Amino acid sequence: MENTNLLFSFKVGALAALLPLSLFAGTACADDGRPEKPNILLLLTDDLGWQDVKCYDIDEPSPMETPNIDALAKKGVLFWQGYSPAPTCAPSRGAIMSGAHPARSQYTHVVGGTPPGAIHKTGHRMMPPWYSGRYPAGSVSLPEALKSNGYTTGHSGKWHLAKKHSSFPQPEDMGFDWSRSTHGTTARMKPHRLTGFATNKPNDPYRLDENGFATHQLSIDALTFVEEHKDKPFFLFYATKLVHAPIHTRSERLLKKYVDKLGVELPDNPNEWKGEGQTNPFYCAMVEELDYYVGQMFDYLETTEDPRWPGHMLSENTYIIFTSDNGGMERMPGDNITDNYPLDRGKISAMEGGTRVPLIITGPGIDAGVESDVMINGLDFYPTILALTGTQTPKGKKFDGCDISEFLKKDPTDPKLVKGDDGSVRDTMLWHFPNSQALESTIRIGDYKLVRNYDHVDNARETELELYQLYETKNGEQVRVDIEESKNLADSMPEKAKAMNADLCERLTEMKASYPYYNPHYKSTLTNKEKVPSVLSFEKNGDVVEFIYQENGAKLVRSQLIYTLNGGEKVFDEEWFRQSATLLPGNKILATLPEGTTHYVINLIDENNFLVSYPDVDKATRTKNASPTALSVQR
Repeated sequence: MENTNLLFSFKVGALAALLPLSLFAGTACADDGRPEKPNILLLLTDDLGWQDVKCYDIDEPSPMETPNIDALAKKGVLFWQGYSPAPTCAPSRGAIMSGAHPARSQYTHVVGGTPPGAIHKTGHRMMPPWYSGRYPAGSVSLPEALKSNGYTTGHSGKWHLAKKHSSFPQPEDMGFDWSRSTHGTTARMKPHRLTGFATNKPNDPYRLDENGFATHQLSIDALTFVEEHKDKPFFLFYATKLVHAPIHTRSERLLKKYVDKLGVELPDNPNEWKGEGQTNPFYCAMVEELDYYVGQMFDYLETTEDPRWPGHMLSENTYIIFTSDNGGMERMPGDNITDNYPLDRGKISAMEGGTRVPLIITGPGIDAGVESDVMINGLDFYPTILALTGTQTPKGKKFDGCDISEFLKKDPTDPKLVKGDDGSVRDTMLWHFPNSQALESTIRIGDYKLVRNYDHVDNARETELELYQLYETKNGEQVRVDIEESKNLADSMPEKAKAMNADLCERLTEMKASYPYYNPHYKSTLTNKEKVPSVLSFEKNGDVVEFIYQENGAKLVRSQLIYTLNGGEKVFDEEWFRQSATLLPGNKILATLPEGTTHYVINLIDENNFLVSYPDVDKATRTKNASPTALSVQR
């Protein structure tokens, strides 16, 4: 049975899976008086690239100034090989909150929950599979687990764990006691980004502070949560909206600073930036703003006494995880934003530039001033936070990441201390992104990385497999070889590429991952597109629908029912789900409509991996629903 996410199953499944734990805030103390339950600050930035932070300078120095983040790195461990679970926002956030790989959750990209369709009906060779529009139903979230152990849970900032920002589930549906989500300074400047700068006027919502930075309500909200709840163990998910588009700064002073520092001139068209590399002064100013605002939180923790531990500061009993949801977004139409070089590509790609991110972890028992080359992934946060807080694992919970608490406290430079549940040392990570125009999966095993490109049939620009040696390990030390992913070794090392591809396939199969399909409507040559099967008729009897199809040269290998429970809702609220349909003798397909179905579509997938929909639905977008061209239960 393929993944089905139903609204009503969400809370029931999540709450039922929790073990009965104490609901009281912990007041017990260690021998030194330290409260046994430490605070947790999970600080997730948005689209911050590996090379956007000064302390990550490698090769060419970053022009961005990030003194507060740099100082944080000196107080704990800076990971040179920290990774996000996915190359885009929503799946990374879902993976961090659930502990489940995006491939397993069928939550692989943003704005899912629509019938499969090509980005452009005749212009794209492939289409993504169906993927969920929100956090996996029935999965006990990290804040739910911590609440059961007496933690007060807070969220400030971006959410994006639903089809749209206001859709189900919201933070309170996932175990957050406290939540505020404001744009702050990231609200779009109108009519363009050279207007609407912050001023000193008392009624200006972005009024400049004493240091000349605009008031950022999102940052104030995060500080408010800590101020209001510091007398109990707390977990704060501080999800900045910086440095996501729109690319602008409300500080005219900062903009001019980077114009001068970079030696550039502002464009005549304020909505574009064509400079290459890290020369965009709007973006550089945004990064420094981010550093300033998170620095306010760091300062507060350093200078505020812990009510649970008199005579000590909050920072002494708070773990901080600082990272990004994906790699830097290098460009948008008309706007070059940043450059992740020497890493290849950026957000919306599973290459290194899209998944390698800044990662800094500090806290009690973690040595300061450490730099580590060990591979760590955002999937590791959930089990690690449970261990650091003494929280029991929810009943039946399986993690795709590792508990790295012992590793952090013992020796965060020793990869042998990163172990799975079975005790084996982890040396492998994988990413699955069958979406957008990337259409790829990747696997890293030790020093090597394999890329599997799905759009390789009749495609002179793509080979199926790419193999790169990122590092060479000598005497336990990693030496940089090709983190640029510029030298494809697949032809010269075919056996290694084959073996890594087999490993990738086995792992994705275990997760029941979904893959992209070829598009029979593609306007140019595509072998076998004329052989796709077609539906001849259908008959509905109650909640059972029988379809009659014919094969036109290619064998039908499986079928899917794509359905919605709220067809015709307001645009962008309509959400679609997927379940398997049954192939019967006599060219028949049988599908059972779930209770509450309003509209549905049947998908046919043939032996050449082409997908045909019946009816041929229009792709749902931000401006239209798919239901008008789907089958209605009323027909």
